[in-house]
Amino acid sequence: MNIVAKTDIGFVRNENQDRVRAEKIGNDVVLAVLCDGMGGHNAGSDASELAVNTIFERISLGFKADYDCNKIRNLLVSAVCAANAVVFDASQKDESKSGMGTTCVLVLVKEGKAYFVNVGDSRAYIIDGANISQVTADHSMTSVYLDEKLKFVERKFITKAVGIEPKIEPDYFEFEIKQGAKILLCSDGLSNYCGENEMLEIISSQGMDDAVSSLIDFALKKGGNDNITVVLIGD
Repeated sequence: MNIVAKTDIGFVRNENQDRVRAEKIGNDVVLAVLCDGMGGHNAGSDASELAVNTIFERISLGFKADYDCNKIRNLLVSAVCAANAVVFDASQKDESKSGMGTTCVLVLVKEGKAYFVNVGDSRAYIIDGANISQVTADHSMTSVYLDEKLKFVERKFITKAVGIEPKIEPDYFEFEIKQGAKILLCSDGLSNYCGENEMLEIISSQGMDDAVSSLIDFALKKGGNDNITVVLIGD
């Protein structure tokens, strides 16, 4: 399996609060963790950094080659719950970081199966031939409010995030991955501006490294209003 992971600050944000780690952690076993931080000053970056490192290290150190599906599920979910406790504790100890949090989407791929966990609105997709399917469900809602210019404006709010509450219940999914299929993880800096048809066309028409760069370029051409992070895994 090959892995390509890239991130871009975009054109509007003062800092990149996205964090990503994607590596092989065993013989033909891949782990990718992507977090999109939330919070003022450096708090969002701190939250995503803490979460990515806690999750990745707990899974990579705890994973055993003979783990079955149930043990893998327990390992992944417990790692995200541990990260939630770490981020929440850090926010309680430092008033300047109060309320910080982060989305999280992760995948572990082993022997033709992919195991996903997510919190928030960072997404996972499976691309299989001419089809693309969103694996994760966003933990978000759209609110309509009246702005200063008396226009109704839609704004998306995260309803669940790592580190906001003392405990969390992540979503978990597992799928068989066919030969030649690819897995895409991304922050909303991509998914808010690049539709599934565009994702499919770009990934299907280019090599993995070029495809990841092209996806980021697509979001930048749409304004680059957010940090953009993309992970692509495949043969």
